[in-house]
Amino acid sequence: MSQGAKPELVSEPAPNELRDPFVRQELKRATIWLGLAGAIALVVLLVQPLLIIFGGLVFASMLDGGVRLLRRVLPIGRPWRLLIVVVLTVAFIVGVMYLTGAGITEQVQQLRSTLMTQATKLMDWASRIGIMPGKADLNGIAQQALGSFGKLTSYLGIAFGALASLVMVLVIGLFIAMEPRLYESGLQWLVPRDQRARFAGTIEQMATTMRRLLAGRLFGMALEGVMTGIALALAGVPMALVLGIITGILAFVPNIGAITSGVLMVAVGFSAGMHTGFWAIAIYVFIQTLDGYVVIPMVARRTVDLPPALTLSMQILAGTLFGVLGLTLADPLTAMIKVALERSSEAEAQDESADAA
Repeated sequence: MSQGAKPELVSEPAPNELRDPFVRQELKRATIWLGLAGAIALVVLLVQPLLIIFGGLVFASMLDGGVRLLRRVLPIGRPWRLLIVVVLTVAFIVGVMYLTGAGITEQVQQLRSTLMTQATKLMDWASRIGIMPGKADLNGIAQQALGSFGKLTSYLGIAFGALASLVMVLVIGLFIAMEPRLYESGLQWLVPRDQRARFAGTIEQMATTMRRLLAGRLFGMALEGVMTGIALALAGVPMALVLGIITGILAFVPNIGAITSGVLMVAVGFSAGMHTGFWAIAIYVFIQTLDGYVVIPMVARRTVDLPPALTLSMQILAGTLFGVLGLTLADPLTAMIKVALERSSEAEAQDESADAA
């Protein structure tokens, strides 16, 4: 540099010069990406509480569906209709347990003993053909498992955690069902003003789809449980009452629930004899065929059309990642994602049409 010459100045803005438009734009981009990464990490860490909240939304949709249905015959205020729905639900559960409580308790104990006997027979057969350890080894394994106090306390902790989660789901669902507009307005407040109308339409479509999906699912559960109990009783299968109730409850989880109830049904059937076991298989195949080819397609026309492969894949994924709660909520979650994607696709198509015009 010659003496007296002016130094060359750098034209780019400094990193700390926030007044420059380029720096502000890059800072906004970095903030968005960091915020997105933080949100994903937060969702991963808080997935169980989020599933409990979503379970509360599912329960609130059930209550809201009953309140809307009751409005057709009782033109009274929403709080009173919600109170009637809750009281009728509790009265129905208590009444069923009171009328069948002794029989259910006895049959549950009998079912437990029967399943243990059948499992022992199966392990003995597997041991004889060489695909399982010997009987002495099995007894040693069983003694070690039963003697582990840590595992017992772990199981008790899981049971209490599941009970606490269920209570939270019921409480959240009840509060949301009492004032759904309040929480919907709060969600709209988080969205930019120019997107609130579209967001409100998406929320309304999701709520409608959820109510229809759950109404169809409850109808299918009741029908499958009643048909199973009556058919098993007529065929002489033991514990028909409790098997019908279990089948109806597990029907809330399609595919996997049906497989589980089928295994229980067939195991109990064969415990009463070969002839009864074949009757249990025939009843299971008939009811599942009727449910798969008649009931589910009929309900799907009025609710939401979910491809079976997509539903099963979502159940496997949610069950593996999030456990029993994720498996139970996989179907409603898939329906909500489907509605959101469809609404987003429709909005993009409308924007493209407006730009073309």
